[in-house]
Amino acid sequence: MEVRQAGRITDWNDGKGYGFVTPHDGGPRAFVHVKAFQFGSRRPVDGDLISFEVSKDAAGRINASRVRFAGQRIATAAPRRRSASSPLRRIPRLALGMLVLLCITAAAVVGRLPVSVALAYWTVSFVTYLVYWRDKDAAGASESRVPESTLHLLDLLGGWPGALIAQQQFRHKTVKVPFQSTFWLTVLLNVAALVLLLRLGWMQTLAGMLPGK
Repeated sequence: MEVRQAGRITDWNDGKGYGFVTPHDGGPRAFVHVKAFQFGSRRPVDGDLISFEVSKDAAGRINASRVRFAGQRIATAAPRRRSASSPLRRIPRLALGMLVLLCITAAAVVGRLPVSVALAYWTVSFVTYLVYWRDKDAAGASESRVPESTLHLLDLLGGWPGALIAQQQFRHKTVKVPFQSTFWLTVLLNVAALVLLLRLGWMQTLAGMLPGK
């Protein structure tokens, strides 16, 4: 059974739905997201006294989980419809991202796609993965964030397979509906542009302009 700790909410950003918990018994602050509060809880504010369990995310940072306000009773399980509210959350992003990159590689091997274009997808995906990682790390440390417009631009330029991998691995940007709507739009636009260039025979010309040709 997990040992619960007590602490107070600090640096709460209600617009973004996260903040930090300063434990009463000392020790490092824990990151806390509004979704960590038990079902039916009100919105937290700075200074709220809470109890919580300690967990770690994929990057090893300390998070507060199963959070309750002081004196709050244990809630019953959340309605089942909550898990079905966003179908996009159930997409196997890591597997899909890796599958896309492998298909791009296979297409280059059999000559259906210029090798330089495949390398460009791998390179931009790797850069995008690192940028998502940096943004997730900045969110946990309350540092300056990467603008969402930058993330979307990288996705549009072909980094979306790397973004899919990062979104699942770091549990980042997967529940924010406006972001996900724009993200999938950039995916569609990138794929449509790739198909159009291939059909018009412009891909070889574009490939000649890329490094590694």
